[in-house]
Amino acid sequence: MDEVISAERGLAQLADGGNRMTQAALLARRYPQARLVFSGGSGRLFPGDQTESDTARRFFNDEGIAPERMVFEDRSRNTWENAVYTKELVQPKAGERWILVTSAFHMPRSMGIFRRVGFDVTPWPADYNTRPAAPRFLPGTGSARGLLLTEKALREYAGLVAYYLTDKTSALFPAP
Repeated sequence: MDEVISAERGLAQLADGGNRMTQAALLARRYPQARLVFSGGSGRLFPGDQTESDTARRFFNDEGIAPERMVFEDRSRNTWENAVYTKELVQPKAGERWILVTSAFHMPRSMGIFRRVGFDVTPWPADYNTRPAAPRFLPGTGSARGLLLTEKALREYAGLVAYYLTDKTSALFPAP
């Protein structure tokens, strides 16, 4: 989400990765008894008045999700803090089922982090960037899209290595 544009325009502005939000709304409608937790403060170097949680609150309200079903964690600046602060906030109990919705490319690191903090979650990948049976080289993808996907991959690999070296993930390449 773009919390700056959302604040200035008075609407929830979804950005790259917005499918995570629509998938969460879909799950909320599919499971009307489920509680929803959104985790996100601001990862910006100079945060403004609006957090990702503020934008998410607006989005889910616009989607008709009852506010009393929602809990918002608005302090986190990164995935490690998402896991730590969310666990602290909801205090998951044995036998409860929690679903983690995030981008497919980010899911391995997220799962490793949630495992490291002792928060058992079930992955629900969203925001796919590739087709299931896509060839290794995607002709016709266009160089700009290819560069974008390469940047995403490199950033995620760097995150996996950094989080592994700082003992913030359960494995270098966590499996589902």
